[in-house]
Amino acid sequence: MKAYRQFCRFLDGLYTAGGVLAALFLIAILLLILVQMMARWTGQVFSGAPDYAGYCMAAASFLAFAHALNRGAHIRVSLLLNAAGRFRYALEVWCFAVGSAAACYLAYYAVKATSWSHKFHDISQGQDATPLWIPQLGMSIGAVLLAICFCDNLLRLIILKTHAIVADVVSHH
Repeated sequence: MKAYRQFCRFLDGLYTAGGVLAALFLIAILLLILVQMMARWTGQVFSGAPDYAGYCMAAASFLAFAHALNRGAHIRVSLLLNAAGRFRYALEVWCFAVGSAAACYLAYYAVKATSWSHKFHDISQGQDATPLWIPQLGMSIGAVLLAICFCDNLLRLIILKTHAIVADVVSHH
């Protein structure tokens, strides 16, 4: 059981790393916007900047999913869970099982799409002509992290009788 808890801490660190990477991609968006603004002010053209910002936004979104799930930032139906009474545990197991299946499905096809883009040397249709597998990689990694996070929470719920989601409670004063 101690080894399992250490593995859970490792996974929590992995989700946090995804959140940190997502934050770095958000900073990259800011820098891209600033560079594009400076280029316009000096009469230069920074072609592809909107495309790169879009790639960064996709990577930031997907890489943050697992971290956001464990921080309670995703929408959950807490009213229904609280009203379930003695059936709450069974309902949470069912919810995590469905979420795990959906996240694994997403991860499988995200990785498959990235692989095909790499195999066929697919490039973006924008001015940047970036190989599509590069921006798709952030999406794939984030989708895999989300699938691992859902499965991890399902196993924690079954084995430890508790999940890792820490709800951020906002108090009203």
